[in-house]
Amino acid sequence: MSATYWRPGLAKRITILLPDLRVGGVEKVRICLASAFLDKGFAVEFLLVQNHGDLLEAVPAQCSVKSLDAPRFRHAWRPLHRYIRREQPDVLLVAMWPLTGLAALACRTSGYKGTLVLSEHNDFRFAPALRPREKNFLRLFGARIYAAASRVIAVSQGVKDSLKEVAKLPDDLVEVIHNPVEVSGATQFQESDRALVEWWRAGDASLLGVGTLKQQKGFDVLLDALKLVTAAMDVRLVIVGDGSLMNELKAQCNRLGLEEHVRLIGSRADPGPFYNAADLFVLSSRTEGFGNVIVEALAYGTPVVSARCSGSPAEILEGGRYGLLVPQLDPQALAHAILTQLSAPKREGELRQRAANFSPESAARKYLDLFG
Repeated sequence: MSATYWRPGLAKRITILLPDLRVGGVEKVRICLASAFLDKGFAVEFLLVQNHGDLLEAVPAQCSVKSLDAPRFRHAWRPLHRYIRREQPDVLLVAMWPLTGLAALACRTSGYKGTLVLSEHNDFRFAPALRPREKNFLRLFGARIYAAASRVIAVSQGVKDSLKEVAKLPDDLVEVIHNPVEVSGATQFQESDRALVEWWRAGDASLLGVGTLKQQKGFDVLLDALKLVTAAMDVRLVIVGDGSLMNELKAQCNRLGLEEHVRLIGSRADPGPFYNAADLFVLSSRTEGFGNVIVEALAYGTPVVSARCSGSPAEILEGGRYGLLVPQLDPQALAHAILTQLSAPKREGELRQRAANFSPESAARKYLDLFG
């Protein structure tokens, strides 16, 4: 990037395209990057397929928020095409298939002259949201679709490998940039959570899981493992997150007799106090594009046990240096690792230092290098 691109006040316009701003890892990453871009003197706007989501309140005040007002993705192409042709943003940053593919086609047909950067956050080989016909479509046409982009960003080496394997993308088109993760540092619980926290902290150890309640996150595996752990000690698990499997997971708790050991509490705008108070964070996912929640736990100095699933948990934890890794979908191995990590010496300083490697400043510079 030339030195003039960094000059304060240059204010190139970066448009960030997302489905919406509901609470999620990708959405938090984009808000984090937007703040970093603003700090560098760029103008930033959010363009949403649908104008809703709890994270709308977290958008920096200097950012504008516009909406395509499309009820479904298939209705978004025409307003997106019109927007790109009319507005011609200097940079269009788009996250998550199929929105990435839709944007690539809209840019190709609208005479877009700016810089299109597409980012993918899921391993296309394993992502449950990618149906077989979509994989076949990407195998046939992926290279042509993504060729509209100046660069494609993969949030982990695993995601890059999947783009090369499934969509047949050339190696030099795809750049690995790990997600930036920023935590608030909050340690004080809401008054409404006081009784919950008293219950959580009353056992021998307080465990934490954070994520959308869907099959990908493997909370069913975590509950099976917890049943084994409770035979050895009184652990209490809080799961922060909403999703379609809420009732199913509650029913599983009842079947396993875990009613006194588990609370599924829904989402929290800032789960920071839970990371801070937890004795152990557990990730049991079937697949992860990156695993922001692992970095969030490390940033609070909280020990981690993670499934060695596809994606980047092993990258974040450096193969086990900063947390225990276990085979995925193995409740017995997960239970053993939980008990092992709970008895291990504390390493808060080392864990916080590792989390600092995923700073917004570092990630923003890498993104801006590609925008040049």
